[in-house]
Order: sequence, then structure tokens, then C-alpha cells
Amino acid sequence: MTTLQSVVRRRRAVAVAGAVSAGLLVLSACDKPTPVSTVTVGKDSVNSEATCYNDGKPLDAKSLAQCVKNVDKAESIKVDQDETVRFGVDPKIADAGWVILVNGQQFTDVSKKTYRTIPGSAFFNQQYGTQGDTNTVTVRMGEKSNQGMWTFKLKKA
Repeated sequence: MTTLQSVVRRRRAVAVAGAVSAGLLVLSACDKPTPVSTVTVGKDSVNSEATCYNDGKPLDAKSLAQCVKNVDKAESIKVDQDETVRFGVDPKIADAGWVILVNGQQFTDVSKKTYRTIPGSAFFNQQYGTQGDTNTVTVRMGEKSNQGMWTFKLKKA
């Protein structure tokens, strides 16, 4: 092997090592995706990553305040009162326990299942405190503490 070939090989090795290092730096700068929650009505569905999430640890007051500000960015879906609203959550959310909040008030008991159904009429009913044409529905992760929130807007069809 000539000296020229040796120099070329070393340069290639250094270039490859540099490219791999740069790729790892780019990947480490990416945010890790949060678990996903989905709302389905009939054939339509919307899903969302968390409005706020702390990788399974309780959220602090500052994080919760930021969540409230992000409610306007929530995905929306139309709900006919005669249809069933289906909620699906990632197993990570289910394992921690989760509840559904409507307009900030707890609407369901804690569940550890990945799937739940509720009649559409329940979301637009004065008896449940959910009257009006649009209601904010939040999936809250955590049986004893708030570990994450996924927010949706249900609009009366």
C-alpha cells in the first residue's frame, strides 16, 4: 500500500467518524415524542401528543399554567349527540391511570384501560354540566398526580 492510499483511507475514516458524531448530536437535540391520545367519533378521529408532559413525573404549577394557555391549540372534532365518543390512549398513559376532564371538571373515574367509550349526548347535557356547543375535553394522566394532559375540543354537530 502506498502512502497516498494510507492518507486517503485515514481521511475517509475521519470523515465518517465526523459524520456519525454530527448525526448523533442532531438526534440528541430532538425532543422525545410523548405518548398519544386519540378521540374517535364515527369515522372521524383526531389524535394529539401531550399538551404538557413530564415523562411520567408529576407536573409542577408552572407546567400546568402553560397547559392552560395551550388549550386554544387543541384538536377539534364534531360530535353528534347520538354517536359514541371513543377515547384511546397509549399503554404508558393507561399504566399510570387516566381520567377524562370536561371543562376542567373530572368527568370519569380513573381507568387503566387503553380504550373507553362515552355517549356523545353526555358532552352536551346540562345534567352533566357540559351544555353549550363546544366543550374542552382533557385526558389527564396519573392516578394520584397530574403527569400529563392531552386536550381536545368537542363541537356539537
